Amino acid sequence: MNYETPLLDNDGTLALPAPEAERGYRRALVIGAVVAIVAALALGWWWMHSHPAAKPAAVEQMPSVTVSAPGRSDVAEVISATGTLAAKRDMPVGVAGEGGMITRVLVEPGQWVGKGQVLATIDRAVQTQTGASLAAQVRAARADAGIAQSNYNRALALVDRGFISKADLEQKAATRDAAFARVKVAQASLDEQLARNGRLDIRAPEAGLILARGVEAGQIVGAGTGTLFRMAERGEMEMRAQLSEGDLAAIHVGSPATVRPVGSSVSYTGAVWQISPVIDPQTRQGIARIALRYDPALRPGGFAAAEIGGGSSSAPQLPNSAIQSDDRGNFVYVLDANNKVVRRNVTVGEVSDSGVAIAEGLNGTERVVLSAGAFLAPGQKVNPILQKPLPQKPRG
Repeated sequence: MNYETPLLDNDGTLALPAPEAERGYRRALVIGAVVAIVAALALGWWWMHSHPAAKPAAVEQMPSVTVSAPGRSDVAEVISATGTLAAKRDMPVGVAGEGGMITRVLVEPGQWVGKGQVLATIDRAVQTQTGASLAAQVRAARADAGIAQSNYNRALALVDRGFISKADLEQKAATRDAAFARVKVAQASLDEQLARNGRLDIRAPEAGLILARGVEAGQIVGAGTGTLFRMAERGEMEMRAQLSEGDLAAIHVGSPATVRPVGSSVSYTGAVWQISPVIDPQTRQGIARIALRYDPALRPGGFAAAEIGGGSSSAPQLPNSAIQSDDRGNFVYVLDANNKVVRRNVTVGEVSDSGVAIAEGLNGTERVVLSAGAFLAPGQKVNPILQKPLPQKPRG
């Protein structure tokens, strides 16, 4: 076998061909570069963790939000209440006379009547006969008085001739006077009976609306029977609104009100005409009586809701989108001097078409976030876009 003898260098090492030496050299360079990069990364990681201040600042993204300083404006205070509808003057009508059997009932509920109009009649057969008897007595007394007057006149003509004494003349004068007195007594008795007969009719004490009827023909009624009819004087209605002590103090006689019966989409305007001087010690509430014009939809005994004007006050107003709420209550977001979001707890007042009044929590000079509050967090920095508030109406 023939073996090739390897070539050795002068120092005894194996002599490689030129291409293999070049490849080894390149390999060494790559390995050195990798080691250098790893060392640089390790040095950089150590520097960053040992010197936090040297970290590059992250680019802060600031959202743009619309803000406004609402100022203060006049806000009409509206007090909400519930209560029942009733006749302003509910008049019970009963038997004014001695009573008897009802012969006719002339009206029905919902009917308008005039003052003194007959609502029902009572049988008066006995009373009519009594009146006729008394009228006959009056006629008899007048006849007696006429005879007595004639006797006196004749005696007066004869006394001057001496045919009759003055004593007889005085006696005839007394007889005449007594006869005329009996006429007056008889006439008074007749008038009394006629008045009693007139009271047998059940009459309306005032003009108004019949609300209820509690009697039928054939029924026996008397002074102790009770109410036969119920009337609303002049048809006027009212709502008796139940209010707390504080709300009662905020209204006055003449305060405007709007009343809406339950189940109705129609509102009726009125005004407070009486405020209860007494507070119920159990409920701590009082009654405000709101006068209303008659309307068929206003049925006494029904339930209704009312909004009563309680004057006006100065307060900031915000759109509903600016109000946030959670388990801690209502709040808004305002911006501090550094444009950072700050939570501000507020108390909401009246809500109207022009916005939500803030009763407590703002003075009107703050920059309030108007929208997108749900996407913000306290302490977050934002880019504010100022919106001018709407012009405030002058106080009227």
